Amino acid sequence: MSGLPNIHIGPFARAHGSIVLPGSKSISNRALLLAALSSETTTLKNLLDADDTQVMRNALRQLGLSVLDQANNVCVVEGCGGKFPVREADLFMGNAGTAIRPLTAALAMQGGNYRLSGVARMHERPIRDLVDGLCQVGAKIEYELQEGYPPIKILAADIFIKDVVKVRGDVSSQFLTALLMALPLVATEPVRIEVIGELISRPYIEITLKLMARFGVNVACPDSQSFIIPAKNSEAVYQSPGQLLVEGDASSASYFLALGAIGKGPVRVLGVGNNSIQGDVAFADALALMGANITAGEDWIEVSGVKNANGKLNGITIDCTEIPDAAMTLAVVSLFAEGQTRLNNIASWRVKETDRIAAMAKELKKIGAIVEEGADYIVVQAPSTQGNWKSPSEGIDTYDDHRMAMCFSLAAFGPNALKINDPNCVAKTFPTYFAEFAKIVD
Repeated sequence: MSGLPNIHIGPFARAHGSIVLPGSKSISNRALLLAALSSETTTLKNLLDADDTQVMRNALRQLGLSVLDQANNVCVVEGCGGKFPVREADLFMGNAGTAIRPLTAALAMQGGNYRLSGVARMHERPIRDLVDGLCQVGAKIEYELQEGYPPIKILAADIFIKDVVKVRGDVSSQFLTALLMALPLVATEPVRIEVIGELISRPYIEITLKLMARFGVNVACPDSQSFIIPAKNSEAVYQSPGQLLVEGDASSASYFLALGAIGKGPVRVLGVGNNSIQGDVAFADALALMGANITAGEDWIEVSGVKNANGKLNGITIDCTEIPDAAMTLAVVSLFAEGQTRLNNIASWRVKETDRIAAMAKELKKIGAIVEEGADYIVVQAPSTQGNWKSPSEGIDTYDDHRMAMCFSLAAFGPNALKINDPNCVAKTFPTYFAEFAKIVD
């Protein structure tokens, strides 16, 4: 598939088989940074090998760390004890939000001079709320082009935490994650972080807290809006756990679980299950609400068709605050449901790799779906008859957004073949996606 401007897939009638999931992007990039900041050496197993994690690995190497990739998705990171060896660097972060945001916060604690930039879309993705939080503790950060957006320059500054650190939670949970991971490096006394307004994507914060605990820093949560970081008791705040196994990616699991529902199944994903720390495993609950047959174990989930007598899924209305990435998969699954599906509280889609609400609405309409979009919701209804399904000659555009490409692969279970443009954009998180997809469809 390398270099292909588009691919033609489908129409498919059946999906069955199993897949071993690649490592979670969210866990992989958090674990890489925590391993870098910790004492001693950490061996990360099942680390995701994709564009976004390579961005983080390359940045850490540029900052003077030893980050060695080994066979079978194993990566060995030599920790720096909280102080990066390199005090001046120009870092290119691609379009990896899970890399640029926590790294910005960690660099602001270093007392060095750094510049962080990315692709054009990254320069349209907000970072002001994180910068405002960091400036409360004395960080000096300048915007190079547009106020509130990368590229940014971090200037050497004395960090001093005098008061409660406040951060908005309604644009991205990554801003809070970044502060949680960075502030222990300078916490001579306990530090209280308070979230202003609604905290979206809370399960991603739970991932952050659980990983920090694995590296020896336990954050207290006295209430839903407050987090208390303990005072550091040594220079090397984070302590390496020695080894850490990265869970399979629950967001990536959503496409294969959906295939098990619309393609009759059974389809089993291996690497996430009842013991997962990722919020996107709740996608399986959403599929169950739509009528899919779901079973699960400690580290696997299986979907085998639907319960409904007519063999079809049913439309639902659902609050997607907890599953923002996997909710995109529901939008395309709605093509195979009776009645409307309404996805609420998805405003964060607007500031992702593309404006995902606008992109999803436009591409679903190309196929013949009836779509209504709002500031923070989308309503999807399937084409009314088989004859109303369309196969657009111009293809499905993916907007350099990996999730758009993976989501719309599901639409090839409609009555028509489908052309998907720029399929290689899946390299951001799942380079082998279409090869794995091909193994279980017919």
